Amino acid sequence: MRTTVAIIGAGPAGLLLARLLHRAGVDCVVLEARDRAYVERRQRAGMLEQGAADVLRECGAGDRLDREGLVHRGFELRFEGEAHRVDLPSMTGGRTVTLYPQTEVVKDLIALQLADGPPLLFGARVVAVEKTDGEQPLVRFVTGGTDGPDGTDRMDGPDRTGRPYGLDGPGRTYGPEQTLECEYVAGCDGSYGASRRALPPGAVRMHTRTYPYSWLGILADVAPSSDELLLAGHERGFALHSMRTPALSRLYIQVPNGTSPGDWPDDRIWDELDVRLAAGNWRLQRGPVLTKSVSGLRSQVIEPMRHGRLLLAGDAAHIVPPSAAKGLNLAFGDVVTMARAFTHWHRSGSVSLIDRYSDNCLRRVWQAQHFSHEMTTLLHTPPGADAYDRAMQLTRLRRLTGPTAAAAELAENYAGAPLN
Repeated sequence: MRTTVAIIGAGPAGLLLARLLHRAGVDCVVLEARDRAYVERRQRAGMLEQGAADVLRECGAGDRLDREGLVHRGFELRFEGEAHRVDLPSMTGGRTVTLYPQTEVVKDLIALQLADGPPLLFGARVVAVEKTDGEQPLVRFVTGGTDGPDGTDRMDGPDRTGRPYGLDGPGRTYGPEQTLECEYVAGCDGSYGASRRALPPGAVRMHTRTYPYSWLGILADVAPSSDELLLAGHERGFALHSMRTPALSRLYIQVPNGTSPGDWPDDRIWDELDVRLAAGNWRLQRGPVLTKSVSGLRSQVIEPMRHGRLLLAGDAAHIVPPSAAKGLNLAFGDVVTMARAFTHWHRSGSVSLIDRYSDNCLRRVWQAQHFSHEMTTLLHTPPGADAYDRAMQLTRLRRLTGPTAAAAELAENYAGAPLN
């Protein structure tokens, strides 16, 4: 097989890149290790900045987004029993955010790809990415096989031998290895994918920060208790009230690292949410807990986001804590920048934008890292925090919720900069 751009990973980043390249007349092939059903039910965040929603509309994936997405014109910061609404349009020139589950973004992009887009191969597990230093990279992959017998995501990390999960084991059979020749490789397959493993030792610098707390999240079968997101900075720890749909609520609380979901019975979670989110006469509605999980918080940036003819995007290049909902939006920013660079090269023969890809992306990435880190440390209570630490947080929160330049900066960062 041969193509111009080999895209590894059919998450939102890889699928959007394929759509943008297709519309620009640039050939590409998408390789995805999982089957379609798994990819379409893979749960992730779903808050789209104005720019991310706009680019979906521009590439033809905005119909369901406009019908079913929940447009939010603001959010609330809560602390000390007070609720402070941040009005986004008044401080951002009219920008808003939209809640639309990432699973639905993926479904929309897959449907477009299969209807009139370039090849999208499910069950194609990349085993090697080679020759990225030359002019004709190779992507080796196999098809077939099965996922882990326990249903876990065997491609989320290497096994004990350093080989990607799923490439051996009882009952697993694969077709013969295939080769995809290309001119560039777009690594959109996450922080444990084949693209990362293809980086030679010493080719990039990795900056990492692990936070000393985690999130316990639940999906509840109850209508949201607020029309907008609520973020609470309580002395007992962070809490977040969000929503998946008008009938499903998504809620989180800060817990210590190492916490097991079983440590928190449903009633204990609801009681803690009541305490941390309390403000005035507002009341939290309870309902059956459908899912429960614990996730650690970390930040990571790879510099540069390119090695030879391998360009990284999304989680393959950077990770942010979810406190500011920047992960999906950063991934979209990457692939919009990458698509523009590939299109310019395809039409003019100039590699100038490809050469600047990493620098152009990293400016946005580090800005989002800074904002995500600021929101995380502002709203979470670190282990061992004392009255002085709490007073510093409250001082900053009051400045952010007043008629100040800091408040305007908060709104600008939350709504996000245009992708163009």
